Amino acid sequence: MRKDTLQDLPLGTSSFEALREAGEIYVDKTDFIFRLASKRRKLFLTRPRRFGKSLLISTLESLFKNGLQYFRNLKIEKLWKDERTYNVVRLDFSEIRDFRSSDEFAKKLTALIARKFNPVGLKYQISELFSMSDQLSDCLATLPTNSLVLLIDEYDAPLTACLNDFKLFDEVRLKLASFYAALKANEAAFRFIFITGITTFNKTSIFSELNNISDISLSPEYGTLLGYTHNEVKAYFADYLVQSATIVKEKEEKLFAELARQYDGFCFDRDASQKVFAPWSLLNFFEDPRSGFVDYWFESGGKPNVLQKYLQSHSLRNPKEYGKEKTVSINVLSGASDPNSLSDIGLLTQTGYLTIKKVEGETVYVGYPNSEVRTAMAQLYIEQLLAGKTLEQAGADRIVHRLETKGAESIVCMLNRLFASLDYVNYPVRNEASLRAFIQVFFSGAGLEPIVEHHNAHGRSDLEVRAGEKVWLFELKVAKEGENSERLLREAIEQIRERRYGYSLLDKTLIRVALVFSLEKKEFIRWKAFA
Repeated sequence: MRKDTLQDLPLGTSSFEALREAGEIYVDKTDFIFRLASKRRKLFLTRPRRFGKSLLISTLESLFKNGLQYFRNLKIEKLWKDERTYNVVRLDFSEIRDFRSSDEFAKKLTALIARKFNPVGLKYQISELFSMSDQLSDCLATLPTNSLVLLIDEYDAPLTACLNDFKLFDEVRLKLASFYAALKANEAAFRFIFITGITTFNKTSIFSELNNISDISLSPEYGTLLGYTHNEVKAYFADYLVQSATIVKEKEEKLFAELARQYDGFCFDRDASQKVFAPWSLLNFFEDPRSGFVDYWFESGGKPNVLQKYLQSHSLRNPKEYGKEKTVSINVLSGASDPNSLSDIGLLTQTGYLTIKKVEGETVYVGYPNSEVRTAMAQLYIEQLLAGKTLEQAGADRIVHRLETKGAESIVCMLNRLFASLDYVNYPVRNEASLRAFIQVFFSGAGLEPIVEHHNAHGRSDLEVRAGEKVWLFELKVAKEGENSERLLREAIEQIRERRYGYSLLDKTLIRVALVFSLEKKEFIRWKAFA
């Protein structure tokens, strides 16, 4: 099957009408859109970046502005009975996220509002007596009832831009609150209001100005509104699955399972009942399957701005927490934060680095959704462990290749280079647990999936990792100052043999390595490898 005979992928297309006119694949979510838009409502939705929020906003804009003109043969065509069309104002607050002062932000906000509300009658005049909000309110008061639709994308962009400056954050918040107050004072004019973003800041009195805004971010009803379900991938991208399987010389079922392991697993509903693929990553894979399972979601834009700003004045939990089970209160996800009390776990969940795994009462268990994000998260921790250096800058380039092709001596030397670059002031190696955790993060950041404390009937090994046809098994010991390292090495070797670590892997190319790390010298000083 030739690629030029396939229907085009909607890669990078955030305009619904452009997508439809170009004949690109549209995963039909219009039954959800009907449920959203059929009633007079004010709605709020958060999702991580690259999940299609802007396309959703564009789809709503087209529906209200042009009716069913671009919805031929979609589900909503038989559901939508509203024959009216509406004035639509669409605001993208990412346009005004770059500013250095409250006054500069005020000018940008004023300019954006004046420009976008001008077609519905706002004629802004610079005045010391009447603010932009006053003039906007007067304009809205003249509009017919239920005549206007307001769509706001990336509402939180100005707030996250000043997240590490509490004073500026509060000033920006107040100016935004004044805008929302003008909307509240004239809510009769609005047929529909829809607001999207990445994070939730509604406890900062921004949305308190809007009565009865419904947050559908954790609603099971809309858990698959954005992202692709398994059934949707198989239905809408069947030809691309066939083509990709042919290119990578793999059976379709096995390829789909690998795609799910790499790019699926995001869950956004409080029942933890539904999972979706990250659209950006999946579409990029289908565009170029020869490149393999690249980490598209992380590489496409790096850390979201909210996380970058947070990390400038905070740190994530200790990298030793990387592989541990994490919990957060449902209130942290469904409520909101101010910059003084942002929860790192809540923030990572909202930005997509963690996702809902299960919910018990008021406790939400979260974890990494897939391999792509697990790697991205490890890379964040590596930045902290190595004081801003990458693995390559620390002399540990091509870790996967080394594990696949080199012997134990090369691996130990590589680990020693990493531990020589470790930020020991903030992240000292204290014991076997921290040593093991740091190695886990190093390997995970290279795209591997190490297993920590792998159980068998006789005990549990410290760390195992597969690289190509090889499986490496590491048993770690830590030597305190003056402690006999030779004795510790013998103990590690005996432990591997007596507890039969790796015996279930003897059909693989298994390399078992006993290592002793010196707390005094901050490096591995003894090691022995054997099959």
